[in-house]
Amino acid sequence: MRRAALPLALAALLGGCALQSPPSQPQLQAQAMPHTAVPARFAAGAVAPQPVADRWLSAFGDPALTALVNEAIAHNADLQAAAARVEQAGGIVKAAGAALLPSISLAGLWSGKASSGSSGLNGVFLNLQLELDVWGRLRYGEAAAQAQADAAAADYAYARQSLAAMVAKAWFIAIEAGLQHAVLKEMLASAGQLQQLAQERLRVGPGNELAVVEASANVAALRDALRQAELARQNALRAIELLAGRYPAAEATVATSFGTLPSPVPAGLPSQLLERRPDVVAAERRVATAFNRVGEAKAAMLPRIALTAGGSSISSDLFVLQDRSNPAWGFGANLLAPLYQGGALRAQVEIRSAEQRAAVAAYAAAGQRAFAEVENALAAEFALADRADALDAQVRDSARALELAQVQYRVGSIDLRTVQHKLLALESARSAQLRVAAEQRAQRINLHLALGGSFDDVPAVPVAAR
Repeated sequence: MRRAALPLALAALLGGCALQSPPSQPQLQAQAMPHTAVPARFAAGAVAPQPVADRWLSAFGDPALTALVNEAIAHNADLQAAAARVEQAGGIVKAAGAALLPSISLAGLWSGKASSGSSGLNGVFLNLQLELDVWGRLRYGEAAAQAQADAAAADYAYARQSLAAMVAKAWFIAIEAGLQHAVLKEMLASAGQLQQLAQERLRVGPGNELAVVEASANVAALRDALRQAELARQNALRAIELLAGRYPAAEATVATSFGTLPSPVPAGLPSQLLERRPDVVAAERRVATAFNRVGEAKAAMLPRIALTAGGSSISSDLFVLQDRSNPAWGFGANLLAPLYQGGALRAQVEIRSAEQRAAVAAYAAAGQRAFAEVENALAAEFALADRADALDAQVRDSARALELAQVQYRVGSIDLRTVQHKLLALESARSAQLRVAAEQRAQRINLHLALGGSFDDVPAVPVAAR
């Protein structure tokens, strides 16, 4: 009976106590966001709750943009740093798991005859030690390291998606800046013609000097705006080059037009957002990390038990050793119980508990931010579509009004100031039209990123972090 009980006791010691599991995603959501009632569908727009689509980059139908994003993924320094942090976290997991395995050390001793102080002893010592993780301290540490590695992987996935989004938005900003520059050149040409006309009218008699001065001031203002647009385009090109790891020489080649805006995207269900967004997954994994660190700190207050075994072989050239078994082997166990450390261990539990509360609050902030970003992007999508329709009509009517005003000015029925106002109104409408077109594409990208969709075939959330 005793012989049967001994292996069972040893197995219980080796297995140790079962670890408590971190809160599940529904439990964590209820704990972190008790005041946030998640609706059945997003409130900002009537979007069909179909599964979120990946490969959003290809929806813009621009191979040059896709190639630029791939270049940035390969060469962006910030993304490479995020990838290195994933590798670092993987090494920490291996180191934490190694503590659960036996440690084996070998020592050798050799002492020759030349030195008068030499003992002449020669020997080999082998030592093996295995800590019995009875209370789960080592397993909690390994679980915390694994959760932290999962968080790093999710951070990398989000950084990768964010980089693709930044490149795409900078691409459209550069296109808009080029188109704004072209519009201003046309406006400057028209303003120059009005200036010449005012000078000619002054020369022949019906005009006046005020009209000439105002026309000249309008030309100068448009030249200044043209220079600002040129600088904005150069800055957008430099931003693209920096993201792609190039030297910022403002020499990147971008498209000359926006292309067709892709059709609306399915938004999925709000309840699925917290499981899909990589940054929210990373926050959830950090809660798991903190939870396991609390368990590790509590287990550190309990005694540590370790099994030891060792062997040695000793010889001497100077004297005869006492007759005994050589080599010699032995085994045993040791116990280390923390009796008093000035409250340091209890303080560690308090620190880890506070870290867990902070991680839960950070998860709540990430979840609420995710909901807000989706709702904002959806609201902007519908508002920009309405603005685009209104601006199309405004540009059309402003162009016709300018055309009629120019005719009336030539026949002398109105003054030049009215024509200039019409010209500025058309310029403002066309500029706003281009701004809205660029903003529509930027908000579409924001929506894809907010929903947690991937821009290519790589899942937005790594499998290890799900």
